[in-house]
Amino acid sequence: MKISRGKQLLILGIVLVVIDQVIKVLVKTNMTLGESFNVLGDWFRIYFIENEGMAFGMKFGGAVGKFLLSFLRIGLFAALVWWVSRLLKKPGTPTGVVVGLTMIAAGAMGNIIDCYFYGLIFSESTPWEVAYLGGSYAPFMFGKVVDMFYFPIIDTTFPEWLPVIGGDPFRFFAPVFNFADSCVTCGALYLIAFQYRFFMAEDNAPKRS
Repeated sequence: MKISRGKQLLILGIVLVVIDQVIKVLVKTNMTLGESFNVLGDWFRIYFIENEGMAFGMKFGGAVGKFLLSFLRIGLFAALVWWVSRLLKKPGTPTGVVVGLTMIAAGAMGNIIDCYFYGLIFSESTPWEVAYLGGSYAPFMFGKVVDMFYFPIIDTTFPEWLPVIGGDPFRFFAPVFNFADSCVTCGALYLIAFQYRFFMAEDNAPKRS
C-alpha cells in the first residue's frame, strides 16, 4: 500500500520530535545541571544546560518575553503546518521543500513541548540533583528548554601579550543546542541552499484577482 506524501511527512515529523524528546529526557533524568562528558575527543561534548529563551541558549526579555516566545513558537508551528498542507495540494511542489519545512516545524514542536510541559512533569534540575519525572518546577508555558550538544571545536585562550583581549578565552563555536534546534537550522539552510528557486518563483507568480 502506497503511503501518501502527506502521511510520509507526518511520520517524518513525529520521528524527529520523538528523537528530540528521547534525548532530552535521557539527559534531564540522568545528568545534573552543568554536567558534561566527552563524546569525540574534546571537540564534541554532551553538556547539560537549560535555557529559558530562544534557540542556542539565547534569552528574550524575562518572564514577559518567555510568555511571548511561547506564543510565537506555537504560532510558527501552526503557520508551518498550514503552509505545508497548502503546498501539498499544489502540483509540482518539490518534495525537498515540504521536507525542509517539516523539519523546521518538528524542531519548533520539540522545543514547544519543553516550554509548555516540562515545568509541569519534571522536578527542577540543579547542579546537585538529577531531575525526576513526576515533580513540578514551573507553571504551564514556563518550562525550560533542555540543551546538550556542545562543539568547542576551538577552545583556547588568547596570548597574554595581545592588547585588550590578552588572556581572554576564545571558543570558535560556543552555543549549546539540542536536536530540535538542529532540525530547524538544517531545514532552513537546506531550503536556502537548494530550494531558493522555488520560493523565488512563488514570489514572482502572478496573483489571482
